[in-house]
Amino acid sequence: MSFRTLPGLILATALAGPFGLSGACAQPDAPPISASVAASQKPASSERLPTKLVRLASLLGRDGEVRIVAFGSSSTEGAGASSPAMAYPALLERDLEERLQIGASSPRSITVINRGKGGDTSEAMARRLERDVLAERPDLVVWQTGSNDPLAGVPLERFVQLTRAGILAIRATGADVVLMDQQWCQKLTGVEGAERYGEALHALAAELGVPMIRRRALMQSWVTHGLMTPAQMIGPDGLHMTDAGYRQLAKAAAAQILVGAGLIQPSLARN
Repeated sequence: MSFRTLPGLILATALAGPFGLSGACAQPDAPPISASVAASQKPASSERLPTKLVRLASLLGRDGEVRIVAFGSSSTEGAGASSPAMAYPALLERDLEERLQIGASSPRSITVINRGKGGDTSEAMARRLERDVLAERPDLVVWQTGSNDPLAGVPLERFVQLTRAGILAIRATGADVVLMDQQWCQKLTGVEGAERYGEALHALAAELGVPMIRRRALMQSWVTHGLMTPAQMIGPDGLHMTDAGYRQLAKAAAAQILVGAGLIQPSLARN
């Protein structure tokens, strides 16, 4: 069986499922890792940090080039941002490169490819997973999902089925996966049952051992801790993030990725 056959079979099985087709977050700024912090956080051989992103950890352990695909809908594409450079994937690339230069024996190359498409549900993302994600041969996929499905009426069971199949297809290529849940916003809060999609995503992440960027909880805590107001995070449409919101999200995502790779303690990525 070829490299590309297994992911295709996994997705084809999910897309042939019984359900029909159907079609809108907080953590304080995590500072760059200083040399002293990096040294203090380096685990002793007898107490290694947990590593969930095995491929990423291996590449970073030898100063390797890292290729990341940010996969998702409008939150990934950057709807609400003033420019593509202010979408969270572009900010994530910049943040990771800055953090990972410290202690590196040679310059690190981090590439984050934006494969967000506004309005996409799990059905639409499943159809373009091979072309837009797997064909890029990423080392890591950050998958933002679960917002448009309740808005479009995609059955919860179908959402779970397609998301599980997508995770397995990505992992079958050897790449790591990080999930990102729903944003905290007025538009989603007003949709009955929308929170069930977030809960299902968390349950799936726990089942498969996938790290999760808890965007909804992060956004709530940014407000609780006085880092920004809801109006500063979410634009006038009540759904999409602002430049300030995306900037904060990128910092949180970078911290979670470094935790998953076993490079920093989980406490450094918490509020």
